[in-house]
Amino acid sequence: MEINIPDNILKGVISAPKKDSLYTKCHLKRISLSDRDFIQFSLYTDKQVFHSNILLTDVKDKIIELLDKYFNNMELQTKEYTYGYRITSKGKVLSNRHLNKEEVSLVNVDNNRKKKYLIEEGTIVLPLIDLGIMTADGRVTLKQYDKFRQINRFLEIIDDNIKDEKKLNIIDFGCGKSYLTFILYYYLVEIKKMDVNIIGLDLKSDVIDNCNKLAKKYNYTNLSFYCGDIKDYSKKNDIDMIVTLHACDTATDYALYHAINMHVKYIFSVPCCQHEINNNLETTYMHAVTKYGILKERLSAILTDAIRANILQYYGYKTQVMEFVDIENSPKNLLIRAILTNNKNTKIKEEIDGLIKDINVEQTLYNLCFKE
Repeated sequence: MEINIPDNILKGVISAPKKDSLYTKCHLKRISLSDRDFIQFSLYTDKQVFHSNILLTDVKDKIIELLDKYFNNMELQTKEYTYGYRITSKGKVLSNRHLNKEEVSLVNVDNNRKKKYLIEEGTIVLPLIDLGIMTADGRVTLKQYDKFRQINRFLEIIDDNIKDEKKLNIIDFGCGKSYLTFILYYYLVEIKKMDVNIIGLDLKSDVIDNCNKLAKKYNYTNLSFYCGDIKDYSKKNDIDMIVTLHACDTATDYALYHAINMHVKYIFSVPCCQHEINNNLETTYMHAVTKYGILKERLSAILTDAIRANILQYYGYKTQVMEFVDIENSPKNLLIRAILTNNKNTKIKEEIDGLIKDINVEQTLYNLCFKE
């Protein structure tokens, strides 16, 4: 395909998907990362968005690939001009250009990140180098910027709530590769000089073995990892905090249930993949919503997290459901923050029961708390 593309693109949109296209649209924006400029491509499906940062030298090839396979229209903006492109049914490229009414500016990601992160790029955090988030000189790898933002934001939220704490026992349920676990230990122990013990729990034995090797390598003596299912966890009574980052589906419910039973003071939970209600939500009066898959999925996630948040309030937690990163960084961007006050809100039980009755589904945390 022959197409003239300007060298100084600042932003754009590729649209009008071809028949059977995997994607619905694509947004482009020029960003600055570590003194280097890239074009960030954000490819959207009905349910997800996929981000990739492309070197300027490779942008033309990427655009041609997208127009060949997935889209028919494109609009690109430089500082002064807007360029329009349309592919005809015969494959001919039609283009035009006009002056912008206002100048378009570069998105400077570096400046934004430096204003808000506790762990800055350039800080040598050895486990994050081994886990692939950082290079040996402390630079964040391009593919891991979203992960880097997520764990930093999670860390900030935790830090805001533990100002007076000197000692903490923490469990990370569904720790996975333990990006969050390692950076949490690093920050609390090496930066804040707290007396902290952290346990990570996950189902994958090879991942757990690697995490234990890393903890030993860096002499993180109070950080240990165990292989096991969250629902089978043997409860302890000396846990101060439970964290979960994308514990899938009902794993979040079991983590919250253990936290309630252990009277854990702090809960920071980012749920993921709320399939349980989504698979069973077929109420007649909601059919106008649930007949659309993406709306049913989002409604199910909202209902699931609403039930969880209200149950935590019932058991005496001051609870918030908050957005912890921008949705463009992760579509799974809601965090349940709960701080134990011991002021049990028994009146809210009627609201919880009413919601369960109205949607007529089973919900794991509700069943664990009220049906045993």
